[in-house]
Amino acid sequence: MKAIGYIRVSTEDQAREGVSLENQRAKIQAYAELKDLELLDIIEDAGISAKNLNRPGAQEVLRLAKAGTVDAVIVFKLDRMFRSTVDALETTRHFDKWGIAFHSITENLDTKSAMGQFFFTLTAAIAEMERGIVSERTKAALQHKRSIGEKTGGDVPFGYQANNGTLTEDRREQRIIKLINKLKAAGNSLREIGYELRKRGYKSKTGKDTWNPKTIAQILKRAA
Repeated sequence: MKAIGYIRVSTEDQAREGVSLENQRAKIQAYAELKDLELLDIIEDAGISAKNLNRPGAQEVLRLAKAGTVDAVIVFKLDRMFRSTVDALETTRHFDKWGIAFHSITENLDTKSAMGQFFFTLTAAIAEMERGIVSERTKAALQHKRSIGEKTGGDVPFGYQANNGTLTEDRREQRIIKLINKLKAAGNSLREIGYELRKRGYKSKTGKDTWNPKTIAQILKRAA
């Protein structure tokens, strides 16, 4: 059987052990050899989240599967390809129609059998539930921090820095705010202000030397 592998890592995943592109690639190669599958290629999506299947690599996998170029698709873990149960079930339904087997190494899934299809459905639903629980806990924790006056990462406005839950002025960013106000008062547009900041070597809070007009507008609004 001819197979292709699919690997993905998001920006957040890159710091986590076990999900690097290199690790996923090695696992898929070993699995294909163990299962006597002819691995034609391993397609990757690097630095991309799995909100849906609108990813270049995922779309290429679907194209090859639909064209009948391969007999099987292999992933290291279910969440590398799917984010929701609906996406997982809908895609594997198409795979089944096209005669494609779907293998997930971590969950030990092979959808070619009825039992494998059942456990795939169950595992996909559990994975989505776990993501929902984590999301709920994260939101609850952030809400609690805000309720007692603590500042979370996303609450730190430009011009300030968080120190032990309180805000203190950032001198460098305060100088930039003054310059932005001065340039705006002189009649410069938001884009012109961004260009001037970049020319002078000023960087945004995230360390970028490019300034989005929306970011500048927000800084002006807060300053006002």
